[in-house]
Amino acid sequence: MKSSAVSEPFSGFMARALFDPERGYYTRHIKTVGTRGDFSTSATLSPSLGRAIADWLKGESHLQSHIRHIIEIGAGDGSLMQTVRKALGWWARRRFTFHIVETSPVLRQEQQKKLGNKVVWHDDLESALTASGGQAFIYHNELLDAFPATLVQWSAAEQRWLEVWVPEQLHPHALDAAHFSALRHTAFSDRQRCELHPSVRDWLRGWTPHWKNGAMLTIDYGDDFPGLYHRRPHGTLRAYLLHQRLTGADIYANPGRQDITADINFTDYCAWLHELGLIEVSRQTLAGFLEDQSASDRLCDPDGAGTAFKCFVHRPQACAS
Repeated sequence: MKSSAVSEPFSGFMARALFDPERGYYTRHIKTVGTRGDFSTSATLSPSLGRAIADWLKGESHLQSHIRHIIEIGAGDGSLMQTVRKALGWWARRRFTFHIVETSPVLRQEQQKKLGNKVVWHDDLESALTASGGQAFIYHNELLDAFPATLVQWSAAEQRWLEVWVPEQLHPHALDAAHFSALRHTAFSDRQRCELHPSVRDWLRGWTPHWKNGAMLTIDYGDDFPGLYHRRPHGTLRAYLLHQRLTGADIYANPGRQDITADINFTDYCAWLHELGLIEVSRQTLAGFLEDQSASDRLCDPDGAGTAFKCFVHRPQACAS
């Protein structure tokens, strides 16, 4: 995938690099997730996460026994769903219809190899919620970090945030600061960079009106603001190619052939869910979640994902008690 000669916001570049229908990383070039691919996830490193999610689902199903649908969003190579189904056990599996929301043709093929006809696939969450009558347990692991990010940089001289475009230029941004905590923060040093995710906010606004009952488990890496950017003057943006972490100018190299990701600002994420009428039931580190769900066997994780990753549970307001 060649870089565009015309300048564009970084978010546009990231969206094309990852999701272009013909040349995007996730749509065409992603290698097998795991040790032979470009990156590993907690789901491919250990069965612990799948077992913990299965335990979480069992607990939720006791509270809302009428719900018969389970939805995973962005299921990678299918390993997580495979482990979840196995850990639920034969009797629990019979009670549920399992759905996967997957936009990557390459990953959907991997999932179908593992799961066969045991899962119903959908192109978007709205379709999966329609199929489940709006009543479903939802989970996603390392999903949000792949959403295109809007990159901004603080100008101390101008005392304002500017948006980064590609090739690298700075332009005024058009975002409403009321929705993004970073844009309301003016105490950073000059040239501090932050990643904003209006793409995540738009996605949430699209599907949440279709969700009536259930619970959603969010697992991703990030932190609350402003702690997310402590000692990170260049922000959290990076790329991965064959398990190599790439930063700076290397993020723009090989568009369509490497993953690009940024940490999630959970202050914003939880605020958006609250605005949409969802209630936060719990938040903890991944290590805490595994321990609580009696699945704390060691993750093969050299980067300390047990504390870098956070787990949130939200429910529609009608069933949050």
